[in-house]
Amino acid sequence: MTHDKKQAFGLSFEYFPPQNDTGAARLWNAVSRHAVYNPDFVSITYGAGGSTQERTLKLLSKLSEKTRLNLIGHLTCVGARKSEVLDVAQKYRELGVNRIVALRGDGQNGDFVPHPDGFETVIDLISDLSKDNFDVTIAAYPEPHPESYNHKADLDHLKAKFDAGAKRAITQFFFEKDMFLRFRDEAVKSGISAPIIPGILPIENFTKMKNFAGRCGASIPSWLEAAFGNAQTDAERHILAVSLACDMIENLRSEGVENFHIYTLNSPDICADICKALGRDALDPAKLQVA
Repeated sequence: MTHDKKQAFGLSFEYFPPQNDTGAARLWNAVSRHAVYNPDFVSITYGAGGSTQERTLKLLSKLSEKTRLNLIGHLTCVGARKSEVLDVAQKYRELGVNRIVALRGDGQNGDFVPHPDGFETVIDLISDLSKDNFDVTIAAYPEPHPESYNHKADLDHLKAKFDAGAKRAITQFFFEKDMFLRFRDEAVKSGISAPIIPGILPIENFTKMKNFAGRCGASIPSWLEAAFGNAQTDAERHILAVSLACDMIENLRSEGVENFHIYTLNSPDICADICKALGRDALDPAKLQVA
């Protein structure tokens, strides 16, 4: 399959709430740099145990006020009563945000213990949100989830989440295209017809990425470690990160994948350079989505 580099493809970005003024400046630089590439939506994360709840709401409020971006708020069911979780969803709705990434979430120590008056599973959360006419996105795992029994159990759980009302899934990041393609094919065989969007993680800091991957069960191929080991300067590492992300997206596009979600880590430069390298059309500055 061949395609024109300029051909339209779906693209979305993820950001996390900043912790301080320096982080806020970096975030808004990123939003301003990325908005010209007309993302389908941007999602805002929700910290472990709901730890960023107020900052997530504040960021969504500011983005709603200052931009014309399509917003999605993350929401977890850990560490809170059902009523408290659903109250956050209603606060999203009051901000004009009707789309939610529904996640089980982990506690502050990385484990999940249902609140006595909370949701037992993320499927229960998805069901309640869907019944209340929220547009729900979920997470998917091309590699077995660290807590799963096996890959089939993951697929069964994914299908159950779709059956509960989810509209689409975004995957955990991965570094081998065949890993996503196999997962996509297995999902279809399991009876899943909803869109599964690959999550792309540009590598700004290899050491931090490696630690993160270890916690979430994402494998790192030996060639990737060798490539970053051979990069000697920040400039070389930046070019490598951009090239790898672009290659992944182009290779998946050649396999019929039409939408991509970039985990920006609030980095202004890498994501913007990826969009440029892919030939993504930029909006005229006068039509920027940032007020």
